[in-house]
This record gives sequence, structure tokens and C-alpha cells, in this order.
Amino acid sequence: MVEGGRRFNSYAGYFRRRFGQRVQKVAINAGFTCPNRDGSLAVGGCTYCDNSAFNPSYCLPHKSITQQIDEGIAFHATHRYRKAQQYLAYFQAFSNTYAPLDVLRSVYGEALKHPQVAGIVVGTRPDCIDGEKLDYLAQLAQESYVAVEYGVESCYDRTLRRINRGHDFAAAARAIEATAQRDIGVGAHIILGLPGETKDDMLREAAILSAMPLTTVKFHQLQLIKNTVMAREFAEHPQDFVRFGVDEYVDFFVDFLERFNPNIVVERFAGEVPPRFLARSDWGLIRNEQLLALLDRRLEQRNTWQGKMWS
Repeated sequence: MVEGGRRFNSYAGYFRRRFGQRVQKVAINAGFTCPNRDGSLAVGGCTYCDNSAFNPSYCLPHKSITQQIDEGIAFHATHRYRKAQQYLAYFQAFSNTYAPLDVLRSVYGEALKHPQVAGIVVGTRPDCIDGEKLDYLAQLAQESYVAVEYGVESCYDRTLRRINRGHDFAAAARAIEATAQRDIGVGAHIILGLPGETKDDMLREAAILSAMPLTTVKFHQLQLIKNTVMAREFAEHPQDFVRFGVDEYVDFFVDFLERFNPNIVVERFAGEVPPRFLARSDWGLIRNEQLLALLDRRLEQRNTWQGKMWS
């Protein structure tokens, strides 16, 4: 059984152990872009991507970092997370280390000056980091909570090429290792259900990720967003995609958890996108809280837990 009585190593439990209370992320759009969009690597971005599908309405780059934090805190206080007293500034949109170090010092520094901000989480690509930036983040980590969340998406180079990521898995492995060596929290984002991958392919990723020095992993089921290349690809080649129903996905993820290192925190096991963005809605209006309850129940029914089959 995973520490704390729950059957998997949850993000909420991790922060209760770390801070002694609930801590909530507040998303920020600091106006960064991405080398996969601006022509440095490619244009058009990853085939599944539309940042507006997951960017909260208050996250607009013309607003200051402080204003976005204030509005984010007000939003959470009146909606879903009223109990949070401390917040993490989550630099979410696009690649948030894709700028000169002086720019990063300015935006991260402004966030950390906010009296209710306990730390920062920086979402970025593994090819948008270097030793100088990591050394700066390591300095910040001596005083505040700091984590870097890398978009890994898949452990297979053939998939990364197909979805136009612009980097290989080795780049992700190097970035994760370099970040962990500096005692910075390090996370990965993985999409389950990308084209060309079978269920067995996805299950094998549990062992690959388990061997890496990760603090957290955020898993999402593939969601097909309107007007993306991937939505068109699915319309033309649906046989290339594994599409999970809700119950099927929960059962699959239990299989995954059994093979997954219990020391790694599962930040999320599924994602939700506003229905207006979806090209195809297989799951209806089910919310993350409902999915989490289904996962807890299924783990109990099967009398299993994260890491049961991991060695």
C-alpha cells in the first residue's frame, strides 16, 4: 500500500506531506512561444496542440504576472478549491524556459514575490533548457518550491516524429536527469492513446518512466481538439488510434499503476477539456473528481495499488 493509506501516490498527498496543507496551482500565461511554432524547429506546433483548450480565461499575456495570480486565486476561491491557502505559480502556456535568462529572472521573480505564492512550476520542452537556466532554478529552489514539468508525451521516437514534437526521447531523458541532479523537482507529461501506439506499447512506458529520476508524472488520455492536425488524422485513419471508454481507461490505468514506481507522484491520470474544443467527445461531461473516484474504487475492487508489480 502506498504511504498515507491511498492506493496510489497522489499529488494532493504529496503536497500535504510537503507543506502540511492543500496547495493549489494557479496557471499563468507569460507570453512565451515555442520553437516548434516560431520556425526555429518547425511551424504549426505539435499535431494535437491548441493551447487555448486548456488555458484558463484569466490567463492572458497582456496582463502582468501579479494580476494573473490575483485573478487565479480569486477564481479558485469562488469555484473548486476554496480550502487552498498557498499557491504555486504554474507557468503553463507554451514553453516557459524559451527566453533569455534575464527574461526568466523577471517573470519568475515577480511570481515568487507574491505573498501567497509558495513556489513555481515551469512547464517547458526538454530542448528548451540548459545548464545556466537550471543553475538559476536550483538557486531559487533553495528558498522556494521549484519544479520543472517537461512535455515528454511518449517514450517512443516513432510517435514523437509522427506528432511533430521536434525532439526525441533521449532529449527528454537528458533534461530530466540534469534537472534531478540539481535537486529541482522534475515532472513529465505523458499522453496515452497517441496514434500508432498499442495498449502494450503504453503499458511498457510504465517501466521506462519508473527508471527515471522523476518526482511527478501527469498522464492524460488523448483528447482530439477541433481544427488540429491530429483531429483530421483521426478522421482519415481511425484504425491507428486506441480509443478508450471511461471504464476501459480506468481499468487500463490500474494495469499501468501496478507496473509504476510507487515513489513517483501521479499528478493526474486523466485530463478534461471544455466540450466546445473537442472534435470528438467519448466521455461526455465527466469531471476529474468523478474519474478519480472511479479510479479509487477500481483499485479497491481489484485489491491492488501503485507498484504492486514494480521491481
